[in-house]
Amino acid sequence: MEALSPTMEEGRVVKWHKRDGDPVKIGETLAEVETDKAVMDLVARADGVLRQVAAAEGQTVAVGSVVAVIVAPGENVGATAAAAAPATSSASGKREGGNVATAAAPAPVAVAPLPTVAPADATRVKASPLARRIAKEAGVDLKLVTGSGPGGRVVKKDLERAPSPGTRAAPTATVAAPFPISRVPPPERTGAAYQDVPLTQIRKTIAKRLATSLGPIPHFFLTTEVDMERASEARDALNKQLGDEGGKVSFNDIIIKATAHALTKHPACNAWFQEDHIRYWHEVHIGMAVAVEDGLITPVIRNAELKSLADIGREAKELAERARNRRLQPNEYTGATFSVSNLGMFDIDQFTAVINPPEAGIIAVGSIVQKAVVVDGQPAVRRRMRITMSCDHRVIDGATGAAFLKTLKQMLENPLAMLL
Repeated sequence: MEALSPTMEEGRVVKWHKRDGDPVKIGETLAEVETDKAVMDLVARADGVLRQVAAAEGQTVAVGSVVAVIVAPGENVGATAAAAAPATSSASGKREGGNVATAAAPAPVAVAPLPTVAPADATRVKASPLARRIAKEAGVDLKLVTGSGPGGRVVKKDLERAPSPGTRAAPTATVAAPFPISRVPPPERTGAAYQDVPLTQIRKTIAKRLATSLGPIPHFFLTTEVDMERASEARDALNKQLGDEGGKVSFNDIIIKATAHALTKHPACNAWFQEDHIRYWHEVHIGMAVAVEDGLITPVIRNAELKSLADIGREAKELAERARNRRLQPNEYTGATFSVSNLGMFDIDQFTAVINPPEAGIIAVGSIVQKAVVVDGQPAVRRRMRITMSCDHRVIDGATGAAFLKTLKQMLENPLAMLL
């Protein structure tokens, strides 16, 4: 089991693409593995034949543990196969005996057979967990749906286009209901007083990350309210100009762009705490919090300060879709210098977000609501939005964070300020 992400300590085998006795070549996908962040491909690091598959689908395996052995045709499994050291990603294809996952083993000696995996249902359809849940609720047969995701995987948007049984209505009509639906599927009722559900890989990581954030990091919070009238007008004008083919700019895209631009004016907030030093970044990489079915992940829009609103919108949409399908690559969710978490679509007026170390700050964005306010001494109804900034006091002082938040507010209230 390789470390398929920088923070991965164990992986859950989702599906085997190769079976015991199948020939394999370097680079071929052996299995899909759920890491702490995404579903990744475990690939062959040598040519040969797959033998002694030791991890069943659904089983969680520690990094470095044996999941299978690759041998030359007619070769026996090496004596140390079952107790091999962690894989070293040797991709040379050379072997001196059986290859355990990715590493060469000593001279071949017969060993006791490891438990093999029974062949999975050949008719099993590749689909995201969210798509499976939606299909189950709507009574849609996934075998009849054409997948548009990676490798033909069925995703949510495929089900939105598929007719449900006995009706022409889309099977995901409930998703468009006025009430947001939790992305976490409830456990099935069994009649017992409670049910224990093992932690998924992503929830294990969230638990560890939070323990290294809210406790050790001295948080403080700053809140401001922003007049979003001009930003709303600018968004409407941009979307009208882009038309149906150019995609749509969201308020979140505008907030990401304004945040990135404000960070260029306040580099003291675009920083990492590094134990014995502070790293101030000259580039702005914005982490964008995305809710997935069993947790949260923050895809990164790199060099956001240099990208147009349209580019940020397209990239944010693509990253969010891959995040929900658990298909992000490690370089797509690591390296953020500052983060944005937006719960406005859930009608949340205001909240505080937990800093994602080693970053020194994150902003929490609430909903845009119409409020009666006083403008130039006269009562008026304006669209308003609250933003709360969480600061690491080891890096950002109160006045420093307040100055950044003031600049961000000015840019959102007057979008032309981003051109200065």
